[in-house]
Amino acid sequence: MGRWQDGRATLRIADSTTAAEPIPLEIAASYRARTRGLLGRDGIDGAVLLTPAGSVHTFRMRFAIDVAYLDRHFRILAVRTMKPGRLGAPRLRSRHVLEAEAGAMERWGLRAGGRVTVEA
Repeated sequence: MGRWQDGRATLRIADSTTAAEPIPLEIAASYRARTRGLLGRDGIDGAVLLTPAGSVHTFRMRFAIDVAYLDRHFRILAVRTMKPGRLGAPRLRSRHVLEAEAGAMERWGLRAGGRVTVEA
């Protein structure tokens, strides 16, 4: 994908046998959309891709989230679960951050070393 824009897409986990189904994805590419992220929501169906992003926080969030740090080739560098009110450590090679409700990434089979694809 060339220049990222806010909108909807589909997430696929390239190396997973458990998440054969496409995952609904919201893309947050503008400063405003990245800043808003999941703030003020009670949950999410699917995931949010923050791009560009190297770290996240969960201040003022209402629920715990899973966070996956992705490099420029959409390889998964790390997956973490964050409770509300936390500041995530920046990841050096991270270019994108994927957020979902806590437990979702494990169900999808998303883990460090894997890869995801985004389909517009």
